[in-house]
Amino acid sequence: MLTLLTYPGSANTFSFSPYCVKAALLLCFADVTWRRKDKTDPRSMPHQKLPVLKTEQKLVPDSDGIRTWLEQKGTDFDPGLTASERAQSRALIRMAEEHLYFHVVQDRWADDRVWPILRSRFFVSVPALIRRPVAHKIRKSVLNGLSFQGVSRFSNIERLDRLEIDLKALSDLIFDRGFIAGPAISSADLSIGPMLQAMCDTPVETELQQRVSGDPVFTNYLNQLKERFPIMSEPHP
Repeated sequence: MLTLLTYPGSANTFSFSPYCVKAALLLCFADVTWRRKDKTDPRSMPHQKLPVLKTEQKLVPDSDGIRTWLEQKGTDFDPGLTASERAQSRALIRMAEEHLYFHVVQDRWADDRVWPILRSRFFVSVPALIRRPVAHKIRKSVLNGLSFQGVSRFSNIERLDRLEIDLKALSDLIFDRGFIAGPAISSADLSIGPMLQAMCDTPVETELQQRVSGDPVFTNYLNQLKERFPIMSEPHP
């Protein structure tokens, strides 16, 4: 049986990582039999990241790699889309995963209102005696990465103004089409949906959390995805 190695979740989401949620949705969409196995330390994994799909033959790292593997097995994640629509879908996925994601990380790791809650949830498996120094070291590394990527170099107002352009584009597409690429769920939804869900699941009402959770278009969109894929909100304490 296929095993999805994933970061743990919480009482209302499959995983803290939108990429792990994406991988789970890919497997559900492909209608294959699989199980989950939670890990908190990915250092032994390819790329030292999760998700990873364990097959009978090998480990398949990265949500994009998992998609490719499932496509090679016969799954079409964009049925009915033209070549142009598939290209647009790929571009939107990259926007979500290479831009929106870093705003999720900034909200979670850089905001001192969120950090104590995140630390208690993300590092619960670390022995209490060393939990704080371990968490502090990892947080410092994440914040350095955000500075290198660039998102943390903007003021909060600048950051949200830049982000609003992308969010408005997604909201307009969903309002016009029903889903990202058309009237039916396709590959872009399996990536963008988890990213929007992660923004909503920030445990403090940051400006970004309020922006996304308060948008009726996004709320209806996420509700439809959760109805199709109940695993998105399946509790994993």
